Amino acid sequence: MDSFMEMGTTARHNEIITALIRKILNFADGGKSKLFHENYSLVYWGKRTELDSLELVDITNIKDIRYFKENVINELRRIEPDFMLFDKNGYIENDKRTRIAGFPDLVIEVWSEGNSDMEQELKKFLYSTSLATEHWYIRQDSNDVECFMGDEVLPPQSLKNILRTQNGVEFNLKHMAI
Repeated sequence: MDSFMEMGTTARHNEIITALIRKILNFADGGKSKLFHENYSLVYWGKRTELDSLELVDITNIKDIRYFKENVINELRRIEPDFMLFDKNGYIENDKRTRIAGFPDLVIEVWSEGNSDMEQELKKFLYSTSLATEHWYIRQDSNDVECFMGDEVLPPQSLKNILRTQNGVEFNLKHMAI
């Protein structure tokens, strides 16, 4: 097994992810956007033990997509984000459609007590390696949403308000506020 992560699923975790999924399904995009959650792996280059070696896969640099899908994507390290949205950014899936390579437009992690400091640090660093990836972090015991675009810190948001991505996608999760 190439993952040291523990699943920290609680009722609130599931409720937040379900609410995100419902909101994005209502996003009128002509079918271009693609949503992935928890059971899909995002692949990356590097070793978990060497943070500076980690980076998401830039699919624009892949010359032979077929070779990549058949021989590379299944060998890469993987991580399972709670929620990923590909809207403007492209991606490549493996043939089984369980692994995804690319820069998600948005990644959301819902932290719980089961998420170790090491896991949180790894995920934050990894997502920050793509300047095209917005990433948010929600703690189950808080309304605060920590937001980044690549390695740039964005103003925090709150579940008490409509959440907005840099690309204008909105999530009304006010009913999830505590």
